[in-house]
Amino acid sequence: MKSTSPKPSHAFSEPIAAVQRGERVVITKRGEPAVELVACPKRRGGIDFKKLEETRKRLGIEQDPPEVAKEMIAMFHDAALSRRVLGLDDSYEPYCLPDND
Repeated sequence: MKSTSPKPSHAFSEPIAAVQRGERVVITKRGEPAVELVACPKRRGGIDFKKLEETRKRLGIEQDPPEVAKEMIAMFHDAALSRRVLGLDDSYEPYCLPDND
């Protein structure tokens, strides 16, 4: 563990480099630990499809059968439900752009 006290002329490049090497860095104030510098976790973006597939297999989840998918699509493809969810009354008419044929 490295310990340092901040000084006006002190640059943090050395403590930051130490943290990036995996070392623990504690900044002290009047000889007492005040702040610990830690490396930020590496961020991964997007969906981990491999982990998703492993989890599905572990839980015994198969792909949705086509009939279930069709039922779900039909269930949510309902103008009345959409109006209720969006808080629209029955007089609402959506604006549609004309076809450019």
